[in-house]
Amino acid sequence: MGAGDGALAAPLLATGATVIAVELHARRAALLRDRYGERGLRVVRCDLRELRLPARPFRVVANPPYAATTALVRLLLGSDRLVRADLVLQGGAARRLVERPPPARHVRRYRLEVVGPLPRSAFRVPPKVDSVRLRIERG
Repeated sequence: MGAGDGALAAPLLATGATVIAVELHARRAALLRDRYGERGLRVVRCDLRELRLPARPFRVVANPPYAATTALVRLLLGSDRLVRADLVLQGGAARRLVERPPPARHVRRYRLEVVGPLPRSAFRVPPKVDSVRLRIERG
């Protein structure tokens, strides 16, 4: 979700995982298809608010736009098929979500935990804020 240029998709494909990249921007979605389509990457071009989650159990590994954090977490917590999510998020926002998850249908089934921090040097374009990994797991 927010697949960008495939920085997370490429290593996941290398493990043999089935990867669905969600990317809103047409140019980036086309680049992903051109670069990784032959390796089995499926690209879904849509806005997060229009995303339909898989009908079978799934995992999420994502570095979404920080502005989409609450909407994404609410979407994931609303699913009863999410197995685990590892999301790279702005640190303060992730900590607030752990303390008070957004209202969602299945929120009580999941445990949220901040894992991190992630150094700014880990990003191609370093963010201006501290980042962490938020893990959402069936609890």
